Amino acid sequence: MKIECMALGDFETNCYVLRTSAQDKECVLIDPGFSAEPLLDYLHRHSLHPCRVLLTHGHCDHIAGLELLHEEFNPLPVSISPEDAPMLTDSQKNLSSTMGIDLAVQAADAIVRPGETISWGELAFTVLATPGHTPGGVSFYCAREGVVFTGDALFAGSIGRYDFPGSNGEILLRGIRTELLTLPETTRVYPGHGPETTIGREKRTNPYLV
Repeated sequence: MKIECMALGDFETNCYVLRTSAQDKECVLIDPGFSAEPLLDYLHRHSLHPCRVLLTHGHCDHIAGLELLHEEFNPLPVSISPEDAPMLTDSQKNLSSTMGIDLAVQAADAIVRPGETISWGELAFTVLATPGHTPGGVSFYCAREGVVFTGDALFAGSIGRYDFPGSNGEILLRGIRTELLTLPETTRVYPGHGPETTIGREKRTNPYLV
């Protein structure tokens, strides 16, 4: 699998463009954030067509790019957990209203639940329950490729904030320990912000987890 990471907007949200190979023109997007014009430019320059968007959670800095993407690519199915689905259409729940922005994007086309498998060609992503940063935060794990996309649950050397409405630090840590730290230590972690890391590195050095 080819993984391209683009840090979008002032929050530098990591948006991931996934392809089964460098030659494949179909792609899956994870968490398209604010200021998605560079993402759109990348897709056009490489003649890529997104077939699906996976959302780790519903905060505005992870969903804002959907507005632009829906204008360019239609249909474009969007998947999110049932707990976070209302955040797509509610500026208070997605926290954009706290920044003076009234962001509401198109409602989700599909609901994903922990334990489900999302198939894409020869690849499969398992949905892992990693709530706490938001009520319905999830991570996407591809065992075949040894990668997990953790959104704002787990970062290199840190974890997600839990001081937002609907956040819970105890639940966040429980999900990280039971769903993420139990993955093989060589698993590469692609977080919602900042550099990639590995499960083994976080188990040994993350001050919130050791």
